[in-house]
Amino acid sequence: MSRKKITFNQIICKNYRMEQIVRTAQRIANSDTIVLITGENGAGKETIAQAIHYASDRANNRFVSVNCAALPDALLETEIFGHEKGAFTGAVYSRKGKFEQANTGTLFLDEIGEMSLTTQAKLLRVLEERVTEHIGGNEPIPIDVRIITAANQNLHRQVKDGSFRQDLYYRIKEVHLDIPSLRERKEDIPVLVNQFIKIYNKQYHKAIMGISDAALQFLMRHDWPGNVRELNHVIKCAVLMNESQDMIWLEHIPLDIHLADSAKSKEEKTETRADELLEILTLDEAEKRHILRILEFTRFNKSQAANILKISRPTLDRKIEKFQLHNIKVQEKIIKPGY
Repeated sequence: MSRKKITFNQIICKNYRMEQIVRTAQRIANSDTIVLITGENGAGKETIAQAIHYASDRANNRFVSVNCAALPDALLETEIFGHEKGAFTGAVYSRKGKFEQANTGTLFLDEIGEMSLTTQAKLLRVLEERVTEHIGGNEPIPIDVRIITAANQNLHRQVKDGSFRQDLYYRIKEVHLDIPSLRERKEDIPVLVNQFIKIYNKQYHKAIMGISDAALQFLMRHDWPGNVRELNHVIKCAVLMNESQDMIWLEHIPLDIHLADSAKSKEEKTETRADELLEILTLDEAEKRHILRILEFTRFNKSQAANILKISRPTLDRKIEKFQLHNIKVQEKIIKPGY
């Protein structure tokens, strides 16, 4: 199966730190500099790695990815370096390793901090000598490969505690790109949301126009422990489950995000001093906010909102008048693609 090409044009951001990372990656793309990309899971490390590859003169050759955390060390070695027939029990044929498969292209070693010290030593030798050997073999195999590595751990700390080789650390760190988490660059959320809406509109034959301000602000408050990958999945689900095909509203945001937001709000309220809480949220203000949130959730369907609130429709109308909520739907901003 062919890999979908990711280019720098597809990496959209407004965060200054992220913009600088992208510019640095673009400058070094057409070189053989070894790159270390660090950041939390889901932050976009492989996306940056692919963009570097497809902006280089190796773009027409293979981009090969290995997740070093996904395999036991013995299997990881044979996966990367290959093996000869009979090298170990079950080796009934010779097999090329990822270095050979990526020859003249790029090899991306993800979660490199999970490698054992033995495998690290073998990797360092390949990087220094530009030759590899099959497990169970003794013939050196010349390679011409661009190396990009990634880690979600602090490799510098691993060097200090002895679980990562210092010489390998400085060898793979010719250029270091440290990707910020999504909670550190929340100004990127609106543009990412619009990008994902366009992608999934096309994939699922939808015509979603954008996202309501209430739903966007809800997403802006979330901490995104899964980073860009988590946001991608949330918008994919929202587009897929949207039968009206007009906007993404609060009701389209997956339930687990609502539950996480509720838990976060409870923790914040617990930490807030009682006097501050009383000053900020009077009984009327708390009621107003709750009614407004239910109205937004139901897309201002008053009958549905009254049913959720367990009050009559006339009672809801009186409260809407009391809190001057009758013009909210008209005033609500709509964030559309191209924001």
